[in-house]
Amino acid sequence: MLLNMVDMDTLVSLCKRRGFIFPGSEIYGGLANSWDYGPLGHLLKQNIKAAWWKFFVQERDDMVPLDSAIIMNPKAWEASGHLENFTDPLSECKKCHQRFRVDMIPSSHEKECGGELTNAKNFNLMFKTFIGPTEDSSSIAYLRPETAGGMFVNFKSVQQATRKRLPFGIAQIGKNFRNEITPGNFIFRTREFEIGEFEYFIKQDGWELIFEMWLGQIEKWWKDVMQINMDNLVWHEIPDGERAHYSKRTVDIEYRYPFGVKELHGIAYRTDFDLSSHMNASGEDLRYTDPETGEKFLPHVVEPTFGIDRILLISLLEAYHEEEAPTADKGESEKRVVLRFPHHLAPIKVAVLPLSKKEELSSVAKKIAADLRKQYMVEYDETQSIGKRYRRQDEIGTPYCITVDFETLEDNAVTIRNRDTMKQERVFQNDLTLYLKEKFSL
Repeated sequence: MLLNMVDMDTLVSLCKRRGFIFPGSEIYGGLANSWDYGPLGHLLKQNIKAAWWKFFVQERDDMVPLDSAIIMNPKAWEASGHLENFTDPLSECKKCHQRFRVDMIPSSHEKECGGELTNAKNFNLMFKTFIGPTEDSSSIAYLRPETAGGMFVNFKSVQQATRKRLPFGIAQIGKNFRNEITPGNFIFRTREFEIGEFEYFIKQDGWELIFEMWLGQIEKWWKDVMQINMDNLVWHEIPDGERAHYSKRTVDIEYRYPFGVKELHGIAYRTDFDLSSHMNASGEDLRYTDPETGEKFLPHVVEPTFGIDRILLISLLEAYHEEEAPTADKGESEKRVVLRFPHHLAPIKVAVLPLSKKEELSSVAKKIAADLRKQYMVEYDETQSIGKRYRRQDEIGTPYCITVDFETLEDNAVTIRNRDTMKQERVFQNDLTLYLKEKFSL
């Protein structure tokens, strides 16, 4: 059952109108499925990455960070199998020359176009580039299609520098690039995207328990940190014959998007495939030495991978609500669109709204905003009626609005409006910091 009420067109429109996500290169006619994160989208993404990092890295003593290069020695991609195997089957229409991934050919294509499709051929998804002034085979390089490669080639250096004992993980968040044949569904599938993932290095014995442990942590992440409706998640165990050749177990965590149930992210047990491949190709000894027994062996790996852009997409889907709300004069009702982000994800935490532009109010309101900016992302707005300003803040998901009115000049108190309940209460200015601290700690 689909539990999201918003359709994609409505969401895309809101994202552009309110500054979450813009079409890329729009003044030049755009670039297919290229998207730019606007002011609010950038803040939302930063908050998501910070929450991911805090939960999976900062709060653990068995995880260390890494920021590896986007362009690596191409031998690394040869060793990992990406040059040979990182492909999708491609078919091209002989009439309109449109290209399709074979599993994503629209059922209506031949009827609408009348063109015959070619036999499928493999198409490598890595973006090719060149290093240096010459463009020949000796200078070919690739933009990374995943962050994992950088973690595997740095395993030995990281382990020796940090003196970490197994089990431990290497984590990073970074940009990745895939020349997708058929990108689409807004930011669900794009050619440039961010991934947050970690390689958790372990002994082979007991990998099943560690895999289950990480499944539990992933469930806790979605329930407690992202606070999504867990009924929207589908846990898909990938059967034998459909997993990647290096994987002994893979679970895809899928989501009930408006366009269907599709992958959100996944977790895989990759055995020792990656370290073994890089050791054989490079000649470097990448084995781990057990400090207690002196035994040398190649660690195995459990890899949870999270697409940051997809997390952002479902954050918007989960937050979007439409409801009937009273108008400012309380005589009628109107549709209210509100993004109910968890407080820690909301791009703007507090809006400061003077009741009018008059200097005696705006000067007080601007000082309040300046003081609060030391702790929170704050938006100041003095344009249009207070009712319209409330609606604007609802649509971008701001948890609290602070209104400075003429009574403030007399009693030194402000009105604070709750985004979710629309209830208002008076709070003395001197108590604002403590009030908000308590609210944001809930």
